[in-house]
Amino acid sequence: MLELRPTCENCNKPLPPASTEARICSYECTFCAACVERVLLNVCPNCGGGFAPRPIRPAKNWKGNNWLGADPAGTTVKHRPVAVAAHAAFAATLRTMPPERR
Repeated sequence: MLELRPTCENCNKPLPPASTEARICSYECTFCAACVERVLLNVCPNCGGGFAPRPIRPAKNWKGNNWLGADPAGTTVKHRPVAVAAHAAFAATLRTMPPERR
């Protein structure tokens, strides 16, 4: 089950459960869309993978008790600002390669 982390790891922007700005990698590293596009260049600084929009957990119990009330979003903030120059060097070769081929 996704943790639904509350903020962008880089800029600490709030990313509530219903945010359409949240992006995650396959390890659930969480960043805002602006940081993924402008700073990270779609390369996760923690694993080198790409990002996808984070799914939104239903706010209402539509079926089977699978909803935000039964499985609340995480509250642990992981604020780890990215060293821009170091990440640019790391991402230089990876960003030209599609995430599915990394």
